[in-house]
Amino acid sequence: MADAHAKPKHDYHIIDPSPWPILGSLGALVMAIGGVAWMQSMKQGSFPLFGIDLANAHYWIFAIGVAIVLYTMYAWWSDTIKEAHEGHHTRVVSLHLRYGMIMFIASEVMFFVAWFWAFFDASLFPNEMHQVARAEFTGGVWPPKGIEVLNPWHLPLYNTIILLLSGTAVTWAHHALLHGNRKGLVNGLAITVGLGVLFSFVQAYEYIHAPFAFTDSIYGATFFMATGFHGFHVIIGTIFLAVCLIRAMRGDFTPKQHFGLEAAAWYWHFVDVVWLFLFAAIYVWGSFGGTFAEH
Repeated sequence: MADAHAKPKHDYHIIDPSPWPILGSLGALVMAIGGVAWMQSMKQGSFPLFGIDLANAHYWIFAIGVAIVLYTMYAWWSDTIKEAHEGHHTRVVSLHLRYGMIMFIASEVMFFVAWFWAFFDASLFPNEMHQVARAEFTGGVWPPKGIEVLNPWHLPLYNTIILLLSGTAVTWAHHALLHGNRKGLVNGLAITVGLGVLFSFVQAYEYIHAPFAFTDSIYGATFFMATGFHGFHVIIGTIFLAVCLIRAMRGDFTPKQHFGLEAAAWYWHFVDVVWLFLFAAIYVWGSFGGTFAEH
């Protein structure tokens, strides 16, 4: 009778009450307040809240919010890993975790659609008569007059090769795990993480030496917003895979239970595909007819 009451007769897992959703929401709120206060301080403004001007303490407020969010992520996902080890991730639970990851990636796709939309709206119609300001900013052509662009066949192509190789490496790691090859799993993940770090360094170098700035023109704004957010996703994905590497070295994943690795691989392939679109649209097509900057 005791076993009958202790073991549920369904494939769902009813989780224990958790503090992480409310704590994560609180951290996001504090981070948002700090971010707004930071932006207000940048334009020499104020941000009064409950009679206190928070613009002078924006660094601390933002940092506290980030710390709360990061701790919540660590603790919440640690609980999820613990539940998996305890056998709570049944077939149905695992399927729903995959649905959740698919929906998250779909939301990320729409996020990047917004930046591509902004870029194509500006580049395809640089001289629309009803948008006089745009024509003045671009000179009626794309790339805008006076803007030197990056050579897509230099560092951007190099970074494209890096990401494609990293996608191959993470696929190798996944297949190695499925065939019980733990050494191949660890080596594949290590190579992927290393290539992810290399990509970020190359992009940082590119940004430092870019011949245009964010505020120079709509070209710079759309370029840095699209590629910058992609770079941020590369950093997140690299951290994601680094955690998987640590877990793999500890022997966490098995051929039958490795959703964390699968989710990281899906996310990394998404990052790869977005970069291919960025490279083709912004670096190659978007620079057509422009003057390449000499380095």
